[in-house]
Amino acid sequence: MKVGTDIIQIDRIEKLVKRYGIKFKQRFLSKNEIAVAKRIETIAGFWAAKEAISKALGCGIGDQLAFHDIVIAKDHRGAPYFKLTHEAQKAHKIKESSLSISHDGGFAIAVAVIVQ
Repeated sequence: MKVGTDIIQIDRIEKLVKRYGIKFKQRFLSKNEIAVAKRIETIAGFWAAKEAISKALGCGIGDQLAFHDIVIAKDHRGAPYFKLTHEAQKAHKIKESSLSISHDGGFAIAVAVIVQ
């Protein structure tokens, strides 16, 4: 079992969204993620989640795993979960995973637990 965590100031993401608009969102979010992430807190949470997942996999965001290799969604109760693209799943061989995202006090935090 591996654990990854990330925390980010929400206003940092807000400044980037204001400056670059949809282009910033498209840099790290899929069309479906953009549709789900309507609030700035959610966008920041998705950023933190993708960073936490990459840390749990031990590779970070880069050559072995890109932002778009990770797809964040919410279940019928609104709880977040993630999937990897087919190619990324082949490379990282995740058997089980769990994702938690929270935001408060100007920060978004995410924790990912992965079993390979």
